[in-house]
Amino acid sequence: MSTISPENALIYVMVTMSAVDSAMSDNELRTMGDIVKHLPIFRRFDKERLIPVAKECASILQEDGGLDAVFGLVSDALPPHLRETGYAVAVEIASVDLSVGQEEVRLLQLLRDALGIDKLVAAAIERGARARYMTA
Repeated sequence: MSTISPENALIYVMVTMSAVDSAMSDNELRTMGDIVKHLPIFRRFDKERLIPVAKECASILQEDGGLDAVFGLVSDALPPHLRETGYAVAVEIASVDLSVGQEEVRLLQLLRDALGIDKLVAAAIERGARARYMTA
């Protein structure tokens, strides 16, 4: 049995992706709020809990082995039909600043492995994000 809800797991994924480069941008924070506001999985989620859940995740990440702990919680909490959603929200947060750094690429690889996301599925999710964030 999981110790966090699927909704919390998705927030943990977004917070982890945002924090990987040690700078949570306003765009990333705004996008997290938009995702929680609009994705159907968050329909019953109390939007006021976004900040407390994000702080829980940040606290775990500060501990020794924090990333592994977060990935363990996320893997346990996300049923198979929500694992691609988990990867997709991570890609969304990585893409929002229009530049994906090496830290973010590496975290996406680790997340893909932790969630058992097929490489072709991951590539399709990533390509969709590139198309959404393309500029003139």
